[in-house]
Amino acid sequence: MKNYTQTNFRAVRLTGALSVSKASMIAVAVATSFLLGACGGGGNEALDAAATAAAASRNTNVAVNNAKTAAKIFYGANGHNNEGGAYDISSPALQLSQLQDLGVKLYRNEVYSQGTANKLAGIAKTMAAGGVTVYPVMLMGLDFNTEADAYNAGYQLGVWTATAYKYPYYEVTNELDAAALAGNVDGVYPQQFDNGKFQTARGVIRGMIAGVKSVDPNGKIILGGGTWMHYGFDQMLASGTQPDGTTGHPVVSWDITAWHWYSDMGDITNACGGTGCHDVLATLQKMGKPIWINEFGVRPWLGSDQQIAAYLVGNRMMAQYVAVASKYNIQAIQTYELYDDPTGGEGAYGLLKNDGKTKKAAYTAFKNFVAANPK
Repeated sequence: MKNYTQTNFRAVRLTGALSVSKASMIAVAVATSFLLGACGGGGNEALDAAATAAAASRNTNVAVNNAKTAAKIFYGANGHNNEGGAYDISSPALQLSQLQDLGVKLYRNEVYSQGTANKLAGIAKTMAAGGVTVYPVMLMGLDFNTEADAYNAGYQLGVWTATAYKYPYYEVTNELDAAALAGNVDGVYPQQFDNGKFQTARGVIRGMIAGVKSVDPNGKIILGGGTWMHYGFDQMLASGTQPDGTTGHPVVSWDITAWHWYSDMGDITNACGGTGCHDVLATLQKMGKPIWINEFGVRPWLGSDQQIAAYLVGNRMMAQYVAVASKYNIQAIQTYELYDDPTGGEGAYGLLKNDGKTKKAAYTAFKNFVAANPK
C-alpha cells in the first residue's frame, strides 16, 4: 500500500521551510510566557477553559449559522500568497477576478509568522470586498521539547493571526496527523501514532485555539486538514486520549473538521489500506462537526491536462462530493490550488499555470462544473 505520508510531499516541504520562523515564534512565546502561567500547564488549562466557555456561549447559534453559510461557501480554492512566485506576480485584484470567474467563495492561505499574518490580512480585505472569504491556515511543525513549549508557540501565532484580521474561520495546523504517525500505517487506531509527537501536536493545536480565542472569541475553529485515513488523530484530540492508551488528557474542541484527499487515494467513502477498507467521511461525520474537504486535487502525474481536468470534476472528486454533501454534512470543498507551483517542489496542481494568467483545462472544467452545480 502506498505511504500517503510520503506522497503528500507538499506538507513536508512546507514544514521544513518554516523551521527558522518557528524558532522565532518560540523566542517570542518565551518572552510572553507570563500570559500562560507555569510550564506545568496551569495557565494553559485556564486559557482552554476560557476558550471552551466562549465556544459554549455561541452554541445556540452554530447550527443556524452553519445552515446559512453552507450555501454561500461551498466552492473554494487554495492559494499561497505567502510563498511568492505566481502569487506575487498576480495582484490580489487579479486573483480576485479569477476566483470570481471560477465561482469560488472561499480562499485558503497559509500564515506562519507575524509578517505573513499581516500580509494575508491585507489580501483578505481586498477579497472580502469582492465577495470571496479568505481564511488562514496556521502552519507549525513538531520541533519542540515539550507540549508546553508547543502550546506557547501556537498561542503566539494564534494571537498574531487574529490580531492582524478578524476572520470568520481559523484553521489550526496542516496535516500534523501525518507528522505524528508511527511509521507507514493507516492511522485509524491510536497506537498507530507516536505518543511524544502526538502530545506536541496537541500542544500546538491547543495553543493556536487559545491564542485566537484570546483576541477573537467569535471566530470558528477548523481542525487542520487531516489526510488519508489518519482519523485516529482527531478522535484522540476529541476524547482526551493518547497513543499510549492513557486517558484524562486535555480535550480539544473545534467547529469544523477539515480533510484532504488526492487522486491516488481513491474513493474517500471506501478507502483501503493495511487495516481494511473504511468510509472516511462516515467516520468524520460521527464527530458531529461539519466537514470541509479543504484540499482536493489530482496528482500531476496522472496523465494529460485533459485527463486531470476530467478526474477533478469526476465521480471520485467534485461530482462525488456534491452527490454526498448532504449525507455527510460536507459544508465546503476547496481545490488545490489556484496556480502551479513555480519552484517545482509541489508540482503542477494549479488551475492556472505559474505565470498567473494561463488557464489550464482544469480551470475550464472547474468553472463549468460550479456553474452547472450551484451550491
